[in-house]
Amino acid sequence: MAAKHVKPKLSESQVSEMMKRLFNLTPSVIRSLPSYDDQNFYVASIEGGEYVLKIMNSEDSKNLTIIEVQTHAMSFLHQHGLPAQTAVPTSSGELMSLEEMDCGYGRQKYLVRLLTYLPGVTISKVPLTPKLLYETGKTAARMDEILCKMEHPHLSILERENFLWSLSNVVLLEAYINILDGDPLQPVVKSVIHHYKTSVAPQRSNFRKCINHGDFNDLNVLVQPDNNDGYKISGILDFGDMNSGYYIYELAIAIMYMMTEHPEPIEVGGPILAGWESVHPLNEAEKDCLYFLVLSRFCQSLVIARYSVTMHPENAEYLMISSKSGVRILRNLWELGKEHVEKVWFQSAALLGDKM
Repeated sequence: MAAKHVKPKLSESQVSEMMKRLFNLTPSVIRSLPSYDDQNFYVASIEGGEYVLKIMNSEDSKNLTIIEVQTHAMSFLHQHGLPAQTAVPTSSGELMSLEEMDCGYGRQKYLVRLLTYLPGVTISKVPLTPKLLYETGKTAARMDEILCKMEHPHLSILERENFLWSLSNVVLLEAYINILDGDPLQPVVKSVIHHYKTSVAPQRSNFRKCINHGDFNDLNVLVQPDNNDGYKISGILDFGDMNSGYYIYELAIAIMYMMTEHPEPIEVGGPILAGWESVHPLNEAEKDCLYFLVLSRFCQSLVIARYSVTMHPENAEYLMISSKSGVRILRNLWELGKEHVEKVWFQSAALLGDKM
């Protein structure tokens, strides 16, 4: 079913009714928040408190167990001092409620959660100083170390074998590569996949396993001003891509997305790496594979976005957000080559690590 048929479309009066019925709260402000295939609202209540009401699309609402694990992970991180949202229980004590309603496509079931509201703006809106990038790497590493300690009866659901966004599944992109026919980028993507098969996959047994957030990107990290004219991380959002993976994946994902927001993308790797290694130093195999894992994530982002646009042209602008700069950065990283890029990253990480 196409996403446009399953996206909920609640009116403000329906949101207001739901807040009262499920949570005994009376909204004073309701504001729509951007989302691709769910529906999110900022809600302030007369009783006090700010929230995000999240209504999942009807397709994802069928996967109750994985959403239960994601909700548990958010709460677990919050308990361990990281700024993640937590779910507010309904008046009957449930953390989510399956609501049946008609949003114009007949009666469908939509999963509803009320999450705490985290203050701040996305990290994409502020200057990415070395200090903030260091903090980003450090936070991502702390997050994965905490998630490693998490227990839940359904953790195995995070294995997600053919999950297209997992860095274990880069080879699955081959099925979509014809979307780039005639594009000068296609040979680069093919070469990256080849190097992934020959250089990364054989070393995977030496990577340290963990649970990945899987989408630690420039729109999922919130920041607030700190006391030194800079910014500090105030929120980690969107656990929908959580999966069983490896520490090195999270680092590669964070570097890749922060590069798309920086005027000198190659300078991003060093500070993030230094912050990451202050918590979780890399082993030799992980160091050797970082460059190709970052490039692999660029390839995933570009190929999946292009494919999604053919499926949902009405969402082209949203889907291509990181593609615009991504094409240029991927080409540049590829032309500079592994040795040069690694030298820049690891030397600046060593220098920064000494200063911080």
